[in-house]
Amino acid sequence: MTEAELKRIAEDLIETFNFAGKESIKLFKETLKIEIKEDGSPVSNGDLRVNELISKKISELTPNIPIISEETVNLNIKNKSKIFWLIDPIDGTKEYIAGKEEYTLNAALVINTVPVLGLVGVPRKDRLFFSYAPGESYLIEKNQTRKINCKKQQPKGKIVALSSVLKPSDIIMNKLKEHKVTSIVKMASSYKFCVIATGEYDIYAARERASEWDYAAGHAVAQNAGAIIKTLDEKPFLYGKEDYRNPSLLIKRSENLND
Repeated sequence: MTEAELKRIAEDLIETFNFAGKESIKLFKETLKIEIKEDGSPVSNGDLRVNELISKKISELTPNIPIISEETVNLNIKNKSKIFWLIDPIDGTKEYIAGKEEYTLNAALVINTVPVLGLVGVPRKDRLFFSYAPGESYLIEKNQTRKINCKKQQPKGKIVALSSVLKPSDIIMNKLKEHKVTSIVKMASSYKFCVIATGEYDIYAARERASEWDYAAGHAVAQNAGAIIKTLDEKPFLYGKEDYRNPSLLIKRSENLND
């Protein structure tokens, strides 16, 4: 696919993401219907409605590319595709159900192990991130679109890490100390990738957790904005694994977090 084709697909999804975000808020206000999946995690009618809207639009735009969604995937079938979509209709379902702001809507196009295109909607914060090529990551906020490039927003000397948990493990704490982190902020969902892409935060480290659809869209936004994304042992972070499981993760805004 050419960059022009990827740009068109990404831009054609923006309206759908905006509508799906509004639908997620509407359903929350109307009282959610919640079920517990086999893995013990919750799913709501909000998740399913967003999944329906995003999947339908993607099928119209790229009818020959398979879609792998958290809500419809058959984990007994191994992923053999080289080009495929990864959708997590609502990442942070627990936050969504609790009425918090950090849940996200996610879709990414993976080509040869790399998420090249990604959209991440953050409805409660009225933010939509999208990207389709290196150097082409954007944030739409208050009806304004601006390019984002990981430029540091924190004061010089202040290096702020993000964490999914209140108390990171010793392995993660040691990695953050290596990078002279001065404080840690707890944050849910793929929103972490996006606020590193904007330069609002500097680094995120995690042990093996979650699945490919949880990370891919945010990965595309952050990496195309200039972030460095690898595993904790400095190996490439790749997609298309047969079981969809993520390895460890290290996202850095730049090599020198004080720049």
